[in-house]
Amino acid sequence: MRMLQRYKDGDRVNHWIVALLFLCAGLSGLAFFHPAFFFLSALFGGGPWTRILHPFFGVLMFLGFVGLFLRFRSRNVWKARDSEWVRKAPQLLRGHEEGMPAVGKNNAGQKGVFWGMTVCLLLLLVTGVMFWQPWFADSFPILARRIAVVVHALSATILILIAIVHIYAAIWVKGSVPAMMRGTVSEAWARKHHLLWYREVTGDKQ
Repeated sequence: MRMLQRYKDGDRVNHWIVALLFLCAGLSGLAFFHPAFFFLSALFGGGPWTRILHPFFGVLMFLGFVGLFLRFRSRNVWKARDSEWVRKAPQLLRGHEEGMPAVGKNNAGQKGVFWGMTVCLLLLLVTGVMFWQPWFADSFPILARRIAVVVHALSATILILIAIVHIYAAIWVKGSVPAMMRGTVSEAWARKHHLLWYREVTGDKQ
């Protein structure tokens, strides 16, 4: 069975670095989100160290995602067929993939995850800087900082939900996780799930 390269080595390394930093930023952020999660600060050396490290995790995660954005943005441009895919998504959730429109390297769901993460990470960076003590917070009015804290928490919550959907979908579509581990997929997998991309890389028009 011939294998097709879906992700280059650099793509996969970039992805897993962002995933690791997301885990660190998420766990350290939850430690301060609610007292019930403060025990997570033990993973980072206690409260003071967690407070110091959290914003650096966030900045590094954002910078890592910039790499993914530059690599994948052209594959995530919204097209007319993506709107059709969204309209027919309920039947896909019921397990009927046969009637779904053919898609390229990324389907509409994957594009939604990509752009959702982009917006959330931008909001997290901007709002995080606004109340980052002791470096930048004093440059902003107290009301702006309070609003930033709320927007930061909401953006983080949405980002976590998007990540859960992303992980679930990767597990649900068998072959997706191995593709991000080894970089390749079978021709049968590509033809079934990403027909237009399969035709693009193989030249097979059938």
